[in-house]
Amino acid sequence: MLYNLLYPLHYQISFLNIFRYITFRASMAAITAFVLSLVFGPMIINKLKKMQIKEVAIKGDSETLDKFMKIKQGTPTMGGVFIIIAVALSSLLWGDVSNPYLLLALLSTVWLGVTGFIDDLLKLKNKSKGLTMMSKFTSQIILGLIVGLILYFDPNIGRHFDIPFLKNVSVNLGVLYILFVVVVITGTSNAVNLTDGMDGLAVGCVIMAALAFSVLSYVSGNIKFSEYLLIPYIRGSGELTVFCASIFGAGLGFLWFNCFPAAVFMGDVGSLALGGALGTVALLIKKELLLVIVGGIFVVEALSVILQVFSFKVFNKRIFKCAPLHHHFQFLGWPESKVIIRFWIVAILLALFTLATLKLR
Repeated sequence: MLYNLLYPLHYQISFLNIFRYITFRASMAAITAFVLSLVFGPMIINKLKKMQIKEVAIKGDSETLDKFMKIKQGTPTMGGVFIIIAVALSSLLWGDVSNPYLLLALLSTVWLGVTGFIDDLLKLKNKSKGLTMMSKFTSQIILGLIVGLILYFDPNIGRHFDIPFLKNVSVNLGVLYILFVVVVITGTSNAVNLTDGMDGLAVGCVIMAALAFSVLSYVSGNIKFSEYLLIPYIRGSGELTVFCASIFGAGLGFLWFNCFPAAVFMGDVGSLALGGALGTVALLIKKELLLVIVGGIFVVEALSVILQVFSFKVFNKRIFKCAPLHHHFQFLGWPESKVIIRFWIVAILLALFTLATLKLR
């Protein structure tokens, strides 16, 4: 918004030319989102406490797991609301509000945030398990179809996905590209949701991924860098740098309150939204396969659940002591803080490797 309002005036006031630079606006977006999180955070946490919106950590599914989760019982949840507020406000403030990719990324974030909000609310108010799995999937699939159709008819994006490590190699999916978009958004959204089981675990990994995607968005939207790195140039995708920086800043602000021991949890309203946001950005900059690397923690967490369910139903045996994977390590005797920090370390390495792939072609 500031870009749209102030940059046109740079002919009269030369200082305003600074709004031309995405790096400046992305940096300011990150700082703004962080400050907004710190400002809104205490107010929303207190509001959640007054409204008795608290985590039901003891599920009764596993006696051992309930012992680990007992300390979290009654902690305010649905804190992801102030992540979405911070991301939306800072992105709109520092981004080009006429950019369709920025608006599409925000649409995905808010859409899945609303889905998660309804899910969390049903869990707390009706003492139920929230939205049915089919209801969640329906919401995610509808969003995926909307995004998929938009990208399918966008000549700037194309109907293919890029193959990392190979020069100018891509696969044209044709109309199946729409289904591919649905799978990416649904899969990423649910994977982040499954990772959100320990204090700061999910948001810490999201921060690493968002930082990596901010760099990838910048080079994908810069014709000189994209030509040099032999990656697809997506005109206008540079504005997603501002969006990713907003996620980075808001994530840091949320982590301020969510670090061990957590004063608030993000709930599905935060985890579904952040997962969908990362998936949408990956699609918009044609880095869908790199999403598997930068979001490696999310992928492994989701796979651990899938494999556990499959093994138990087919062979009546469990592969892991508990799924998702972070609970498996808890059952092995690792303190929660150790699991979290080690997962963060892996997430940092995966983010660095993802950026290194830009030269592995």
